[in-house]
Amino acid sequence: MRILGISAFYHDSAACLLADGRIVAAAQEERFTRKKHDASFPHHAARYCLEAGRVGIGEIDYVAFYDKPFLKFERLLETYLAFAPRGFRSFRMAMPLWLKEKLFQKIVLRDELKKLGPGADVERLLFAEHHQSHAASAFFASPFAEAAVLTMDGVGEWTTTSAGIGRAGHLEILKELHFPHSLGLLYSALTYHLGFKVNSGEYKVMGLAPYGEPKHVDLFFDHLMDLKPDGTFRLDMDYFDYCTGLTMTNGAFDALFGAAPRKPNELLSQWHMDIAASLQKVTEEAMLRLARSLARETGAKNLCLAGGVALNCVGNGKVLRDGQFERIWIQPAAGDAGGAVGAALAAYHLYAGKPRKVNGGNGADAMAGSYLGPSFAQDEIEQRLAAAGAAFERCEDDALIARTVDGLVAGNAVGWFQGRMEFGPRALGARSIIADPRSPEMQKTLNLRVKYRESFRPFAPAVLREDVADWFELDEDSPYMLLVADVVKRRRRQMTNEEQSLFGIDKLNVPRSDIPAVTHVDYSARVQTVHRGTNERFHDLLTAFKARTGCPVLVNTSFNVRGEPIVCTPEDAFRCFMGSEIELLVAGNCVLRKEQQDPRLKLDYKDAFELD
Repeated sequence: MRILGISAFYHDSAACLLADGRIVAAAQEERFTRKKHDASFPHHAARYCLEAGRVGIGEIDYVAFYDKPFLKFERLLETYLAFAPRGFRSFRMAMPLWLKEKLFQKIVLRDELKKLGPGADVERLLFAEHHQSHAASAFFASPFAEAAVLTMDGVGEWTTTSAGIGRAGHLEILKELHFPHSLGLLYSALTYHLGFKVNSGEYKVMGLAPYGEPKHVDLFFDHLMDLKPDGTFRLDMDYFDYCTGLTMTNGAFDALFGAAPRKPNELLSQWHMDIAASLQKVTEEAMLRLARSLARETGAKNLCLAGGVALNCVGNGKVLRDGQFERIWIQPAAGDAGGAVGAALAAYHLYAGKPRKVNGGNGADAMAGSYLGPSFAQDEIEQRLAAAGAAFERCEDDALIARTVDGLVAGNAVGWFQGRMEFGPRALGARSIIADPRSPEMQKTLNLRVKYRESFRPFAPAVLREDVADWFELDEDSPYMLLVADVVKRRRRQMTNEEQSLFGIDKLNVPRSDIPAVTHVDYSARVQTVHRGTNERFHDLLTAFKARTGCPVLVNTSFNVRGEPIVCTPEDAFRCFMGSEIELLVAGNCVLRKEQQDPRLKLDYKDAFELD
């Protein structure tokens, strides 16, 4: 049985192909169109998935869409009626689009599917509920035969948080929280107030939080949020405008916090950092209470997470260390893109009633390391690079690894383009920029000269799985860079009294450990464990770097600049290489040095993309 999963029309559109319950391919539309968070129907991603499965759209048994448009329209209409006459302007702007397109989304989907080729059958079109898609992507793709399932995001149709239990091929939702009471929308509201883009900049707020102190937690709990012991909560909507307005917050919110929303280019103050720290603390407390109550109610030993809030890797780390569950697993594409995977899995197991195999009981998940996107054969890489005007040298495997380690030890930023592209928001060693984590200047250099983004943003370490406990306070698999753990104490650097007295962004340039480029100001790191079974070449590179330096860790950040989607093709990689200050590009078995390229091909990427 073949099922095509689709998520589209909000943000991060994606497609996934399932064949007899196995995920064959999955990709986000933005990687092909080069439009960040592309919300359009995923024509390119769907065509890629069909080609990867060697099938036509007419051979697909079902197409599964990740939410139910009619229920979403019901929520929109009922919300406007509940708040009338407030919000009429927003209502007037939204209705034409809904009446023209979204209310009749089945017809729109039918027309879009026909563009994928002959034989598309609208009668085979299924609709999952939004949080059902999230929950299915979490549990059915996990390595667990049984697990509690927690999903948290902004909002689907009505649901903002759901809790359930998965067993074998079954998934039962036990309870839900409904709009407008949403942990994701609370985080987005503060993201907006701090001057970052909603549905894009939330991870910046998480990265900003360690520079501040959680001084304003009481402000949240006294005015904005009534959080119960079991993790359920209600928001006071007098302070928010997202139900009916055109912004996330309102004048009452500004008065409560004593400031208007920060403009994107305004300097960040200590106050902004303290607000970010307070929001992060509140979010973590809600996540912990929800997880604890779910553990008590289900008795499950394992926990699966999905939804946009599950990308809060700091909170995930706190849930793991809380010890209520023996193991947790987070869907790597936890946001809306992963809904394509979840809709397909829900159709296969819950609609078609097909049994589930838990990867032969070997503990592996169904996501194949999340390496589910396009790959390019060596000959094709060479042809594409040559057509782009690139000068390169082809190396055998051992020489390639040695040349790359040479570049890393010399302090180069290296573009690493290998194998199948990752599915989800993280680069995991297939479309990555890598560097030496031992360099005290590397974090600032990568942010300002390579990524062209805010200097405060942290970088993640990729570490050999067998060495993770020797460097971080973690001895668990974290293949998707979705758990935060502290650097072990013996790897930390003793701070001087003067350094310890620094506040805010002044903390940035103080080395804190043996691997300062990936150690945040609170000694934390967003850890990726690298496994030979899912990414042999990246594992070989880390092994060789360890043999040369004694350090089994590399800086790993996504191969793109600020505001650009992660690169997909060899041409994308070459353009980013020529438009940034990356010194070395390793694409397949091709090695490219910047000084050997035609200077006429140099691009100015610094202002090529919008702020993300």
